[in-house]
Amino acid sequence: MTFHLPTNAAAEGIPAHSPAELADLRARVDALNMRYRHHGAVSVLTGALRDPEAGDIALVSSFGAESVALLHLVAMIDRTTPVLFIDTRLLFGETLAYQRDVAERLHLSNVRIIRTDSATLQAQDPNDDLRDASTDACCTLRKTVPLENALQGFDGWITGRKRFQSSTRAALEFFELEDTTGRIKVNPLAHWAPEDVRAYMDENRLPRHPLVSQGYPSIGCWPCTSKVAPGEDARAGRWRGEQKEECGIHFENGRMVRKGPST
Repeated sequence: MTFHLPTNAAAEGIPAHSPAELADLRARVDALNMRYRHHGAVSVLTGALRDPEAGDIALVSSFGAESVALLHLVAMIDRTTPVLFIDTRLLFGETLAYQRDVAERLHLSNVRIIRTDSATLQAQDPNDDLRDASTDACCTLRKTVPLENALQGFDGWITGRKRFQSSTRAALEFFELEDTTGRIKVNPLAHWAPEDVRAYMDENRLPRHPLVSQGYPSIGCWPCTSKVAPGEDARAGRWRGEQKEECGIHFENGRMVRKGPST
């Protein structure tokens, strides 16, 4: 299923929350973290998908290097879970093929392919070179805003973020609140280490993204992803040479994250 989304709806679609509503949402998130603080990824995911306190939840997946582990966990709980896949129209062909293969193997029945519509791309990036002027603007046009539109109607979303990935994620909780949107963000793999991901993929014989073996441990759009040399950080190939490590879809303290490399 493919959704073509305009990019001017997000500003209208983000609901305003009163201080009392935000306080109630924070209390719900605190209660969820307390309830699942000693649990593992499966319990957290099951709670997110079935606990009334979590609301209606979608999984957002890039179908990147490690995505299959979380997709498999979700498939084991509920294969009808909405899976939102943002096709920026600048993804590697290998990623698109991998997305189709993984969805078929795991019998995911509700994958929603999200794209910015062609008319909006033509209006805002007519020469397909916006990324050369501003990678932030390109990410906003092709990824951040389409995702925001796709998440309208959901109370929260599941991510594959982990504490080990950067210093900004070192204290990542299972459940977070986006103050700007009022949505609950679920991070079931927050406590997983790199070896946990590899072991899970090995034990369940999950297919690898074909670009990983070619030197791409972190995979985004082809113009902004390069190979990583031995000893480099796994995300060194993302926006190489720029003070940027996030595409903008994650929020911290109600603000979109666009940072330079972690130290």
